Amino acid sequence: MEPEEVLAGLDPEQRAVAEAVRGPVCVLAGAGTGKTRAITHRIAYATLTGIVTPQRVLAVTFTTRAAGELRGRLRQLGAPGVQARTFHAAALRQLTYFWPKVIGGEPPKIIESKLGLIADAARACRLSFGRTELRDVAGEVEWAKVTQTRPEDYPAAAAKAGRKPPVDAVDVARIFVMYESLRRERNLLDFEGMLELTAAVLTEHREIANQVREQYRYFVVDEYQDVNPLQKLLLDTWLGDRDDLCVVGDPSQTIYSFTGATPSYLLGFTRDHPNAQVVRLVRDYRSTPQVVRLANDVLARRGTGSRADADGSRPALELIAQRDDGPEPTFTEYDDEVAEAEDVARKVTKLIENGVPAREVAVLFRINAQSQIYEQAFADAGLPYVLRGAERFFERPAVREAVVRLRGATRSGGDADNDGTGLIATVRHVLSGIGFNDKAPEGTGAAREKWESLAALAQLAEDMAVADASAGLVEFVAELEERAAAQHAPPLEGVTLASLHAAKGLEWDALFLVGLTDGTLPIIYAETPDQIEEERRLLYVGVTRAREHLALSWSLARAPGGRKVRRCSRFLDGIAPQTSTSTPARMTRTDRPRSAKGPQPCRVCARPLTAALERKLGRCEGCPADLDEALFAGLKTWRVATAKEQKVPAYVVFTDATLQAIAERRPESEAELAVISGVGRAKLDRYGASVLALCRGETPATTPDLLD
Repeated sequence: MEPEEVLAGLDPEQRAVAEAVRGPVCVLAGAGTGKTRAITHRIAYATLTGIVTPQRVLAVTFTTRAAGELRGRLRQLGAPGVQARTFHAAALRQLTYFWPKVIGGEPPKIIESKLGLIADAARACRLSFGRTELRDVAGEVEWAKVTQTRPEDYPAAAAKAGRKPPVDAVDVARIFVMYESLRRERNLLDFEGMLELTAAVLTEHREIANQVREQYRYFVVDEYQDVNPLQKLLLDTWLGDRDDLCVVGDPSQTIYSFTGATPSYLLGFTRDHPNAQVVRLVRDYRSTPQVVRLANDVLARRGTGSRADADGSRPALELIAQRDDGPEPTFTEYDDEVAEAEDVARKVTKLIENGVPAREVAVLFRINAQSQIYEQAFADAGLPYVLRGAERFFERPAVREAVVRLRGATRSGGDADNDGTGLIATVRHVLSGIGFNDKAPEGTGAAREKWESLAALAQLAEDMAVADASAGLVEFVAELEERAAAQHAPPLEGVTLASLHAAKGLEWDALFLVGLTDGTLPIIYAETPDQIEEERRLLYVGVTRAREHLALSWSLARAPGGRKVRRCSRFLDGIAPQTSTSTPARMTRTDRPRSAKGPQPCRVCARPLTAALERKLGRCEGCPADLDEALFAGLKTWRVATAKEQKVPAYVVFTDATLQAIAERRPESEAELAVISGVGRAKLDRYGASVLALCRGETPATTPDLLD
């Protein structure tokens, strides 16, 4: 690829980044402004023009997924030799290489979780805590280590930082001391120790520092607003007295201060490097003008009490939308969390019916505990979902087996054995040997998860074939192995359920931000002005994950029939319709028929219904029901034919629970059919006539096309 080709298609600001091939450079990049595109084109342009060889470049980011994406893009741009790694991966690589020379002996084992060692340390200190407290203590130890705080200084440092330790600060310090003692005794090394030891080796051994600095002369650091003091120490050690450094970040996306990350290095970059070139990326290519307007409004209403506001050092990047208009974001208030989750499931179903792929829909919440009610609602609705942060993709049994078989196929000439029909057909042929086909199993569970995993591999093969028509099975297996090493999973065919923190760096066509109440966002333990503003930035990050469809919602009570004492998040004051800084939010409710006095009663015994299946059936599971089995069978047969005709999974038409409820109630009119859970306005219009005909014992007319 020629250098000028790399610059083609960049906007003026992105091109300025790409052409700034010598550091120091600071790129302030708003959400959706193409920062990854800008920095990868900068690296490629520098290598193609001879400024630096690819092997001398080290691009550092914070997640294995982001590092994998950087490497993939750089390969496409003709810079395949560039090292793109996380701080920890780069440090581990260097430490492993130099260990025999400078330390010798058995290298330590890297521990991914501190929890077990923290528990042992607590017992050694004769302290007894539950798992939750131990996990929080581990977080405090991690914070102390990344901020370079010694155990004896922890109580004072925690108080100064406004932290609230889960147990007495003195006990945290005692556990910290014992943790370090046990770690050394057992020859273990945690991630923070890995960074610290790497920096120490480079500092104490000049010849090794010179070797590393000779190897890496050109540095790019992504998400620079999230760098912590320990990572900054290692970066400075790598750099030495050089300044060929490009940093990229957005102060408005600083959401990890509680872990020790600080935007001060990004905001103070020009103080440390007075000759730095600063480029601002503000053209948002991701989201519609309606979403961008809301994102800007969220930041524009920030408070004035934080330290950053006091010295004016955190100016917000006001995004400028580049896409065509889309739908306005919606704001909905619900009586309780159950109603909120069920209505979100209905809206997601409608989006999927109208052509939005399930993998392009996400539900984001503030804390992981909020996922349970959505998992239940989606399972009841027959919606496939992926819980982000659960089991790693490449550790799933089906994926491991598939990779083994694909690797075996390369040794036996798998590409040639498939009559030259290409990578896509070859991969599908191999996957079919472990049960993969084009039809997804209904419902959720192990069978559905296996199918989704194999479907993701098949889709990855299609994406690779589109990107490189010459790619074969050998290249595909190499891609899988690299992704497995970096834990860079392909997107799964299911709605994403994730926390706002876990969603950083991702994006979807349709997004639901749920549970937006005061006490949840901002979280109840955010008390200082700085902590409150970090919660606001968390909402901003959430909003900017949406490309087109965005729905924000909250509920007034936790459970059906509970006291409605909640109010919507203060961050929506003056933004959501009918909200202000002085009155609680009162939004238009969902049009689902619902009792204003509490949960739906059983139609047989009148007991309040709380279980999701019971609410769908309209009765207690134990209450007698007059199921018309012939009608139920007829409805299921009709559903299969309709789903096949419209080329959608059967559950998209109606779930089994909804068909059972119809077969029990045998509605005679649209009004009677409409009150059955799972039959919304869209499905009533599309399928109502056919269902009522079946209920009358008649043959239904042809169902309207899905997109009519």
